[in-house]
Amino acid sequence: MSEGVFSLQQQLAERTRRNNKVRAVVLAGGKGTRLAPYTSVLPKPLMPIGDRSILELVLGQLRDSGINDVTLCVGYLSHLIRAVLDNSRHGGAEISYVQEEEALGTAAPMRLVDGLDSTFIAMNGDVLTRLDYTDLIRHHRQDENILTIATRARPIQIDYGVLQLGTNGSSNRVRGYVEKPKMTSTVSMGIYVLEPQALDYIPRDGYFDFPDLVQALLKADERVGAYQYDGMWFDIGRRDDYERAVSAWIDETDEEAEASEVAARTV
Repeated sequence: MSEGVFSLQQQLAERTRRNNKVRAVVLAGGKGTRLAPYTSVLPKPLMPIGDRSILELVLGQLRDSGINDVTLCVGYLSHLIRAVLDNSRHGGAEISYVQEEEALGTAAPMRLVDGLDSTFIAMNGDVLTRLDYTDLIRHHRQDENILTIATRARPIQIDYGVLQLGTNGSSNRVRGYVEKPKMTSTVSMGIYVLEPQALDYIPRDGYFDFPDLVQALLKADERVGAYQYDGMWFDIGRRDDYERAVSAWIDETDEEAEASEVAARTV
């Protein structure tokens, strides 16, 4: 185990010195059933945010971070994703596809991607965020992780009154009552940085999710790290999430445009 860790540390140090280009794998094959009925006609990554789709925004952000080699893992309504991207400009980015013939989960599709032989990003194709991918990669290499998970603190509202029950045989006695408490948990943003060695923990066949991969790595005592982020992030899972994301993104974009106009007038 120590030899493997030492080898990984050497490789990470060498890649950092050479400033290797990083590839991205974007997972865009899911059906997005929680966002129905929108996703009955559009795959979730093509849901519009302003005048572009979520996926186009993601690809633009990756390109702006210097990540120009992107593989899309597609499945549900993949012909629409190909049609949109084939008719849009990518600023020199190289886009390739792998087709999921059956549902594989969020980690198994990576075994279909050829040439993942150095540090790479894997992420969901429906994540709306301002995350700095360059800083995420730097953090990953600095901490010498095999997998780094981008994380966000997220408040979770409990929609019920929560009871605190008695102990010492008095389980029917109520000792406290909190109405609809709000808790804060650290959650995955659906964005990861991986070393190619992590792929060895994905089974050759069958369905396999990222939580399964994380559990396998932890069980093997591999280095799994967290990158804590506190900026804009929306997981476009449900209709309410999508509508909040659209509103927040447009508001922030309008503010940025107004600030740019003010700056231009003062020059």
